[in-house]
Amino acid sequence: MKSVLISGASIAGPALAFWLRQAGFAVTIVEKAPGLRVGGYPIDVRGTALTAVDRMGILPSLRDLHISTRRLTFLDADGGEIAALAPDAIIGGADGEDLEIRRGDLIRTLYDLVRDDVEVRFGDTVETLTEHAGGVDVTFRSGRRGTYDLVLGADGLHSRTRELVFGDEAPFHHYLGYTFAGFTMPNDFGLFREGLAWSTPGKGAALYAVLDSEEVHGFLISARPEPPMEAFRDPAAQRDLIARTFDGDGWEIPRMVAAMREADDLFFDVISQIRMPGWSSGRVALAGDAAHAPSFLTGQGTSLALVGAYVLGHALATIPDHTAAFAAYEHRLRGFVEANQALVTEGQATLFPATAEALERRNTALRQLTTAPPSTPRPEHSALTLPDFRRQEHRVATS
Repeated sequence: MKSVLISGASIAGPALAFWLRQAGFAVTIVEKAPGLRVGGYPIDVRGTALTAVDRMGILPSLRDLHISTRRLTFLDADGGEIAALAPDAIIGGADGEDLEIRRGDLIRTLYDLVRDDVEVRFGDTVETLTEHAGGVDVTFRSGRRGTYDLVLGADGLHSRTRELVFGDEAPFHHYLGYTFAGFTMPNDFGLFREGLAWSTPGKGAALYAVLDSEEVHGFLISARPEPPMEAFRDPAAQRDLIARTFDGDGWEIPRMVAAMREADDLFFDVISQIRMPGWSSGRVALAGDAAHAPSFLTGQGTSLALVGAYVLGHALATIPDHTAAFAAYEHRLRGFVEANQALVTEGQATLFPATAEALERRNTALRQLTTAPPSTPRPEHSALTLPDFRRQEHRVATS
């Protein structure tokens, strides 16, 4: 039985583990967090990804977890309403088909699907990888050691696996011109199943209420020509940078900045994509954001992770040679990834334009959407047909 180590236990990792166990692989997942990362903002599952979760058998349970946000209201600098729209009208979703669920609910669902069939180690991470003819020797930060036939990195935008195998992140990291801060704060706004999005040129803020939660997700986003490298490892510097950026702004921005300063769950990062010429090297391959992060502005990160896990799992289950399997995985998936990454380009975030001219164009488009017929799904979301993952094909792992 072939052994596989997967680094990362969020979305791509457990989804990949499911398909590999179906194919008879012995799977170990290692996750640096002490437990499941069940926080975070709502995420979307749409297009081809719906086929993937349906074939996993979890689509009915995910439908039960659907949030069904009612509307997203766009506001000007003073808090005046520009337009109020159903989210599908903005993102090009398929009304009644796409899923919007809490990120933590999806992570729990995927984890519950594999927890009894794979070994999951929390609170540890890969420290070194040494490939040889018989496999990959792995040293973990805990001091533990192991040898695996394959290692798959599903460890996110700032992937440790990618760094160990492909080197520094910089050549693959494409900064899209924005930084963002996410946090939770009390829902003192009377929001229920809805979001508010405030914008001025180069700056944006959002409040997002999931169902009738007593908390809302707050986001503060700003355009910057270069990423603020000095703030990445200094939470105090992050808070100061955000406060300076939004100093003097109106609407509820002062309350949001005050809440951000006190938040114990502040998450600060740049908005960027990962673009690589290849997603594998030897016995190691990457999946999800580690291979091809599209940025949350596309709304497609989760769907790409689920689809990529399916395609990689199918390739390894049906092609005996791992080099050929990795090549088939990339050949099938790359066009789909690139089409979805192209939904947003540098400095051109639809929801938070960087210039006054772009903001006015966006506002005009939003007003037109209020009188437009129902939106049609974006073709990029469904631009891939998944191969059949039949049980009788699962013979590679034991061959």
